Parts: sequence; C-alpha cells; structure tokens
Amino acid sequence: MSRPLQITIHETVSELEKLLKLTMTASKKERLQMLYWLKIGKVKTRQEVAELLHRSEATITRWLKSYRESGLTTLLEDKRAPGKKAVISTAAIAKLQERLQQPQAFKTYKEVHTWLECECGVKASYKTVHKLLRYKLKVNLVAKDYRTIKSDIKQTFPPSQ
Repeated sequence: MSRPLQITIHETVSELEKLLKLTMTASKKERLQMLYWLKIGKVKTRQEVAELLHRSEATITRWLKSYRESGLTTLLEDKRAPGKKAVISTAAIAKLQERLQQPQAFKTYKEVHTWLECECGVKASYKTVHKLLRYKLKVNLVAKDYRTIKSDIKQTFPPSQ
C-alpha cells in the first residue's frame, strides 16, 4: 500500500476551483485537478491520483516535486522544445525587409533567393525563401508581376468596341 502524501497545498479550494474553470489547456487542468483533489481530501496517495488521471505515479511525483519546490506557476508552466534553428537569420530578414521597401526591389522569388545567397550568404532552399516572403512577410511577388503584365496587355491591346 502506498504511503499518504505529505504535501501542503497553499491555494484555497475556491481559488483552485476558479483556476480550473478558467484554464483552457488539458495539461494545466490535470495538474490543477490533482491539487484540488488533494486539497479537498478526495485522494490520499499518488497511486489514487495516478489512477484517476490515467498517468503514471512517476509523473504525479514529478508534478508534486515541482509544486513543492517552486509553487503553482512553475507547475503550470508550458515547457516546449526550442525547435529547429532558423535557416535565415533575423539580421538577413531585416536586410531583406529594408530592400523590399525600395521600389522595384525584386520581381520574382528566385531573384530574392539569389540575392539572399549572394548578399547575406544564406544557403536556404527556394521553398524556404518563398514561405518567408509569402507567409511571414506577407509579400506576394507573383501578384505584383501578374498585375503589371495584365496592365501591359490592356495598354498594348485596348478592348475593341
């Protein structure tokens, strides 16, 4: 049989209930639920908490240790992996944005790709450059070219009446 937990929950029952209602993420709700059950006396052991939350006892132990050592804010902290390092540096992006402000800076994504390689030393794929321009910087070079071509066609071949 598991031994009873020796932990002091600093928050009141009403505070925990309020936090449970306001919390949106499932991971935070589980941790708050654990504290709530311990505070009201619904559970007495790690094993009971683990069974109710469908988590391992090791996970419950880790959560309780985090709460004991650092409090509620650390327990509810979202821990995320740092992710992959960006291929195009922020300095290169700033330089590119400055260049894009100039009139007739680039006509195609390929020009931008070549410019980044020559001027900034960035070895990024065409797809990466396209995504950066189109979705992060909200620059649509194809639309600019299309409008220019369309207006040129209208001037060259005026509509017949």
